Amino acid sequence: MHAISSEVFDNMVDLFVYLLCGSILVSGILAVCLDSTLAAAVSGGLASLFAAVCYVLLGAPDVAMTEASIGSGLSVVIFLYAIRRTTARAQ
Repeated sequence: MHAISSEVFDNMVDLFVYLLCGSILVSGILAVCLDSTLAAAVSGGLASLFAAVCYVLLGAPDVAMTEASIGSGLSVVIFLYAIRRTTARAQ
């Protein structure tokens, strides 16, 4: 079995980080451009989740855990709750 050299592995991780950064940008643009507030909130949470994975790959697992729990977890739940409450009152 062939072992992957350290340099090749680092290049693969760098490429994956760049792809994640591109995904963060696309999710952020979608969150701004989407007409549905529900879809925009989910897209914003997805951008935060991509950022959390990026932090893990860059060697900051504590920041990644905080981003995943607060950024993509709690804030999306609060947004969805607020959307539900405001649409219920509008009807």
